[in-house]
Amino acid sequence: MSAEASPPSSPTPFNVAFIGLGVMGYPMAGHLARAGHAVTVYNRTAARSERWCAEHRGTSAKTPAQAARGAQVVFTCVGNDDDLRAVVLGDDGAFAAMAADTVLVDHTTASAHIAHQLHAKARSLGLHFVDAPVSGGQAGAEKGQLTVMCGGDLHPFERVAPVIRAYARAVTRIGPSGAGQLAKMVNQLCIAGLLQGLAEGIEFGQRSHLDMELVLKVISQGAAQSWQMENRGGTMVQDKFDFGFAVDWMRKDLGLCLDEARRIGCTLPLAALVDQFYAEVQAMGGGRWDTSSLIRRLRRPRS
Repeated sequence: MSAEASPPSSPTPFNVAFIGLGVMGYPMAGHLARAGHAVTVYNRTAARSERWCAEHRGTSAKTPAQAARGAQVVFTCVGNDDDLRAVVLGDDGAFAAMAADTVLVDHTTASAHIAHQLHAKARSLGLHFVDAPVSGGQAGAEKGQLTVMCGGDLHPFERVAPVIRAYARAVTRIGPSGAGQLAKMVNQLCIAGLLQGLAEGIEFGQRSHLDMELVLKVISQGAAQSWQMENRGGTMVQDKFDFGFAVDWMRKDLGLCLDEARRIGCTLPLAALVDQFYAEVQAMGGGRWDTSSLIRRLRRPRS
């Protein structure tokens, strides 16, 4: 697979649909509107669509199909494989209303299997499908600084990449259908391992009575430096987790990784262990805490 970087952002306004206005989709759709595109939105909870339209110049649709009708590019950003099928397939799904040669770009973190399935279905209908999961979290979405990993055919990717740049700092085609989702799995596997190591390091330092804010400042200038250390190390020291990427979402993502690993015969012992640790955090009531809350299980009183 060879990576294909996107062309620069296009000044040409498009008619676009955005389906799914969660913590990521809401600001992403907003960036599209601010870039001058005509945006029609759909969300399962209609009140959120209405709120979005009150903040941006756009139109609210009652079904995914209604949102997709007349759109030159359709974006989806929902919760999981089943949610994606619900908004794309069926009489009220986006595919039912999309004109021939239109591209659907899916930003959901989902399985490679659903990407292959929807890519094949799109081609049978004369449409295009690009799986395009993102990294950067809510803050990246709000700042328009997401990293987007794409899988799919080259020409549809080249057509939509300039539009995606409204909310992305990097848009890259990793390879054919499903490659974007597989790359996102690699991303999540690396983050999980980093966070566990960071949690253990901070806990060790605090129990050794070190000034961990100072220690992190020092070691972040060396080989231990990472995005997680710079952006989550301080809040881990302060025991603050009421923000960011939720533990519930990370467990969903690690489940996708572990399922895919079983399918291809790959062993992921660290991911399996960290997934168990996140289950313990959920049992502590931390399902909505940021993923850096792994350290909370290390801070529990010892019996």
